Amino acid sequence: MSEFDVARTRKTLFAALLDARDTFGRNKVALEDLERQPITFGRLVLGSLVLGRKLTTLTQERETVGVLLPNVQAIAVTLFGLNAFGRVPAFLNFTAGIKNLKAACEIAGIKTIVTSRRFVEQGKLDDIVGALGEGRQILWLEDVRATLTSFDKLKGLIESWMARRVHGQTKTNPDDAAVVLFTSGSEGVPKGVVLSNANLVANAYQVKALAGDVLTPDDVFFDPLPIFHSFGLTAGLLTAILNGMKSVLYPSPLHYRQIPKLIAGTRATVLLATDTFLQGYARAAGENDLASVKLVIAGAEHVKTETRRLWAQHGAEIVEGYGATECSPVIACNLPHLNHPGSVGFFLPGIEWRLEAVEGIHEGGRLYVRGPNVMKGYLDPASPAGIKPPIDDWHDTGDIVTVVDGIVTIRGRAKRFAKIGGEMVSLAAIEATVQQLWPDSNHVVVALPDPRKGEQIVLVTDKPDADRDALLAHAQSQGYPELWVPKAILVSGIPVLGSGKTDYPATVEMARRLQAML
Repeated sequence: MSEFDVARTRKTLFAALLDARDTFGRNKVALEDLERQPITFGRLVLGSLVLGRKLTTLTQERETVGVLLPNVQAIAVTLFGLNAFGRVPAFLNFTAGIKNLKAACEIAGIKTIVTSRRFVEQGKLDDIVGALGEGRQILWLEDVRATLTSFDKLKGLIESWMARRVHGQTKTNPDDAAVVLFTSGSEGVPKGVVLSNANLVANAYQVKALAGDVLTPDDVFFDPLPIFHSFGLTAGLLTAILNGMKSVLYPSPLHYRQIPKLIAGTRATVLLATDTFLQGYARAAGENDLASVKLVIAGAEHVKTETRRLWAQHGAEIVEGYGATECSPVIACNLPHLNHPGSVGFFLPGIEWRLEAVEGIHEGGRLYVRGPNVMKGYLDPASPAGIKPPIDDWHDTGDIVTVVDGIVTIRGRAKRFAKIGGEMVSLAAIEATVQQLWPDSNHVVVALPDPRKGEQIVLVTDKPDADRDALLAHAQSQGYPELWVPKAILVSGIPVLGSGKTDYPATVEMARRLQAML
C-alpha cells in the first residue's frame, strides 16, 4: 500500500488530467478503443479543450448536460471537455428504457443531450432519442465536429499550453459537482447521485494507494463496463488515466468472443468486469487471448468459485472489490498478494467505517462509511441547492457486513434478508449454497409474500433440471435448516442490468408472475 494524501485530491477532474499529462508525458498513450487509434495525454487535453469550448457556446454555465454515448474515446473527451469549462455531465443509461431515461432527465433538469448519430443508428435508439428530444436540445457530435474551424483548432492548441489558466477561469472548485450518475434501480426507482470533482479524484487515487506497486504506469486497463455505471467510470477510466495508465474502452460487455481478442491485441494487463461477464470471456477465449492479463478486478456481484477456476486456467487471479455509486464507487478491494476469496478485501485508505446492529441479524452489522469519496448527495429539488447530502457525511450502504482483521465480507443487502417464522434469513447466503451445489448455472433467490410465514423463499435458476430434493439434501449436509431451503424452484433466464448486475426487481416480478401461473 502506498501513502494516501487527501490534500492531493483537492482538485478538479480536468486539473487532475493536466497533472497526469505533466507527470507522465504528453506523448504517453492515454486512451484506446475499438477503432484501435490510440490518443496521447497531450491529444486528450487538446481534444477536450476544443470540444469543450464548442459545447460552451451551446450550453449554459454550470448546466447539467446529458451524455448518451457508448464506451469510445468520444465519451472521455466529452467528460473532460465539459469539466474543463464548468459543465456537469449526467451519464444516461441507454439500456434503462425510455421511462427511466425520461425520469433521469427530469430529476437532473437536463435540457441538452450530447449523443452520436452513428451510435444511435447502430444501437437502434432512434425512438428513445426522439422521445428524449421533446423539449430538449439534442447535440450530435458529428454536427458539432463539422462546425469546428481551423481557427477553433489553432485556439485549442494554444489553450492546451495554458490549459490551467483556461480552466481556472471557470472558477470550478473541487467540491463542485463533477458528474451525475443514476443508481441502477436494483432497489426500485433510480436516484440521481451527485459526485464532486474531489470525490472522483480521491477514489482514483485511493485505489492506486491501496494497490501500491501492483499498478504501474506501464499497465493497460481494459474497460468494457459502461461509463454510466460508476465502476466503469472510476475504476475503468479515471483510475487508469489520472494515475498515468492507459485505458482501453469497449462499447459493450456482452461481446464475449470479440473482447478476448481485443484484450490480446491491446496487451491489456488489468481487466474490470462483473462475474457474469468474466465467465463469458473466460469460456470464449482462445488459448493465448488472455495471456497478458495479470489482474482481474471484479465487482458489482459475488464472484463464483467456477469463475475463479476458469480464469485460473488462463493464468489470471481474480480480486474482488466492493463499492457503491454514492462512494464514487470503490469502498474496499482485495490485493493479489493478499487475496481472500469470498471477501471484498480491505477498506481503501481515507475511509472511516462503522457497523450498526440490525435486529434479527446476529453476524455483522449495517455498514456506514465516510471519506473523501463519499458523494455530495442525491438530487432533491426540496433540499437547499437541490442536493440532499449524507447526514454528517456518513453514507448508509444498506449492506450487512462483517469486518475481521481488516477484511470486509458482505453478508447481504439489508433488503435481501427475509423474515421467515420470526427468523432473519440471508438470501445471499442461500444463493451461495445453491451455487455450491450447481456451480455451472446462475441462480437468484427471492422472497415472496406468504400468508402463513410472512415470506417464502423462491429460487429462480437457469438450470433446467434443478431439483428441490437434491437442494434440500445439500443444504442439510452443510448444516442449514429446512427453513432455508427455497419452497419453490422456478426455471428461467435471469434478468441482468446493463451494468452486469442482477436486476432484482425484475426477477422478483418475474417470479411472482411465474408462481401465479403454477
